[in-house]
Amino acid sequence: MTLPTGVERHEFDGETSIATQGDPVYGERTDDPWRRWDPHRSKLGAMLELGMDTGLSGGETVLYLGAAAGTTASHVADFCGPTYAVEFAPRPMRDLLTAAESRQRLFPLLKDARKPETYAHVVEPVDVVVQDVATRGQGRVANLNEQFLSGDGRLLAAIKARSEDVTADPETVFERVRSDLEQSYEVLETARLDPYHADHLGVVATPRDE
Repeated sequence: MTLPTGVERHEFDGETSIATQGDPVYGERTDDPWRRWDPHRSKLGAMLELGMDTGLSGGETVLYLGAAAGTTASHVADFCGPTYAVEFAPRPMRDLLTAAESRQRLFPLLKDARKPETYAHVVEPVDVVVQDVATRGQGRVANLNEQFLSGDGRLLAAIKARSEDVTADPETVFERVRSDLEQSYEVLETARLDPYHADHLGVVATPRDE
């Protein structure tokens, strides 16, 4: 597995895990200056642990959709460039702001990822869109935010089947969302995120040539 610059495998209490350097955020184990990137708490962390080809090399400009309290966004900001973290709920935003205090590259935005026009004036063109939104219409959210991606950029999305349809078979949901994504993206790779996250699909995609 090739990891981005700034992400390394490190041993924590006898267990080897991916890690980044930065202040702890969510009670993760640390070994100064490293902090464990817990794949059970992070879909992108799970994608990296499972060996998916995310295309991340370190230093990228990132738009993070569904940043919540900053569990994953803080790791991303540890090794990437400017990281615009979109979260619409005020309560987790408070924790996200705390995570950003020691990270000059992390920019929290109290916005709705379904309404990119509300933050288009703030977000510059990005190399990567990371998406982890627990809402119906996850494919549509990705399509709406494709406008921010550079031509050779990457979408790294975690699709949650239960957020789309709690009664449907997850594979059916994943096929439906993939079909939605293919309106704007070429899907390069998909993988179930088991055993870290049940009923989740990791997706790596790039914008379609116009």
